[in-house]
Amino acid sequence: MDRDTRTQEVWSALGTVTDPEIDESVTSLDFVTSAQIQPGNKVRIEFRLPTYWCAPNFAFLMASDMRDAVTELPWVEKVTVELLDHFSANLINRGVALKQDFRDAFPGETDDDLSAIRLKFLGKAFERRQELLIRHLLANGRDPAWITAVSLRELMSLPLEAEGVRLRNLYVFSRRRNHCGEEGFAFTTVDGSPLDSSGFRTYLRKVTGVRRNAEYNGFICRGLLAARNAALSS
Repeated sequence: MDRDTRTQEVWSALGTVTDPEIDESVTSLDFVTSAQIQPGNKVRIEFRLPTYWCAPNFAFLMASDMRDAVTELPWVEKVTVELLDHFSANLINRGVALKQDFRDAFPGETDDDLSAIRLKFLGKAFERRQELLIRHLLANGRDPAWITAVSLRELMSLPLEAEGVRLRNLYVFSRRRNHCGEEGFAFTTVDGSPLDSSGFRTYLRKVTGVRRNAEYNGFICRGLLAARNAALSS
């Protein structure tokens, strides 16, 4: 495998890692500043967040997920992830290198291993992606009664154009990450409860709020990162 192909594989792997608060990939957000393949099939990744004071728990999650995603490539022997220009960079970089939990990387400062935070934002990603797919289906002639009754098997066999397939794949991936079963209703609440067609519009407004909040946070992050990068390059 040539170097260009391996580099592309690294970037593709990084593209599966999301900012947990925004549910967008670290590559589309331009957080990753460098991904270098070094001798001995070692990979070095550098990333920078929008501000020096970004929450260390989210930074730790992203750094750990980047390490794990690239490590899964069969030819990779070692992955080094370095967070740049952050007040907790040394602790985060050391903890990720040692494969520590967040509470071990920040001894005496927290009892949280980030599992609860990860679960919370997996749920928000589930709702955001679900809302986008539901609105796409509504716009293409499906009604609330159909959406609340359709099975996952039926949804997966439904003919869709390219955008519908993309939204379906994103939703189903998130659904699986939330440990939803492969049988039963395609659309449920994040805790697995069936949707009620009579309360469908209220539920849709709720998950729309989740999606809009994530998009707003993404807009702010992009603006802050652009300003930071401009300042660094001036």
